[in-house]
Amino acid sequence: MNNLPDTRHVRVEIRDRVATVTLDRPPVNALDSIAVRELTATFNALARSTEASVIVFTAPGEKIFCAGIDLADSARRHARQLADGDSSIDLLDPGAVVRECFWAILECPLPVIAAVNGKAIGAGLVLVASCDLIVCAEGASFSVPEIKAGVLGGARHLQRLVGPFKTRKMFFTGEAVSAQEFYRLGAVEAVVPAAQLMDTALDLARQIARNSPIGLRLAKESLSRVEDLPLKEGYRIEQDYTGRVTRYNDSQEARNAYLEKREPDWSWS
Repeated sequence: MNNLPDTRHVRVEIRDRVATVTLDRPPVNALDSIAVRELTATFNALARSTEASVIVFTAPGEKIFCAGIDLADSARRHARQLADGDSSIDLLDPGAVVRECFWAILECPLPVIAAVNGKAIGAGLVLVASCDLIVCAEGASFSVPEIKAGVLGGARHLQRLVGPFKTRKMFFTGEAVSAQEFYRLGAVEAVVPAAQLMDTALDLARQIARNSPIGLRLAKESLSRVEDLPLKEGYRIEQDYTGRVTRYNDSQEARNAYLEKREPDWSWS
């Protein structure tokens, strides 16, 4: 894929219309400004591309998905002093670079599946909560231990996963909660042995990728817009998106293929 950025800590592979994005910053995938910017640039590039319809977001190994923000880098950003590679926004708003990363995932027009191989801590949990679906290895867990490190953040994202009261317990205590508990609460799609994690995530991604790439992008945009709206306003917006998607040839192709019991041939038109 020609428009992907050069990166040090992020790898991308595209196969069968599924892009696999791997965060790889040893030893624990803590996020410094470089890794954060690389993730932002990668998801933005995939958003502009037509090569993939779905993204699987993961990390190597079986222990750590992401240990959160690199505290040394965070201290540097909040010191209100520019360093090499920084811009004025880093000085004026040290949290902007991190927010842009989360929004790049959350607002990416492609559905994003988190394949969580291990612990997702702090900002690592936020990365996962910014995705659309979550598949976990059996040893995975989630925590927001910011209060133990003298900082705050991540609770609003956690509320998307487990609701306000479980969020308060996790936020006030900093305790880690297992993937199995998140599955019980409905946040996680599946919990599987570590050796089956990527196969499970990729199988789900391929199932989604069979659908119209235009339809998927408009479906995600619609879902994102209605998530926090009242029922009537949300459904009205969904009707508008139905009107939008039916203007495309791929919409008619979807109906034809369904009626003719065949695989559709998407044209991106």
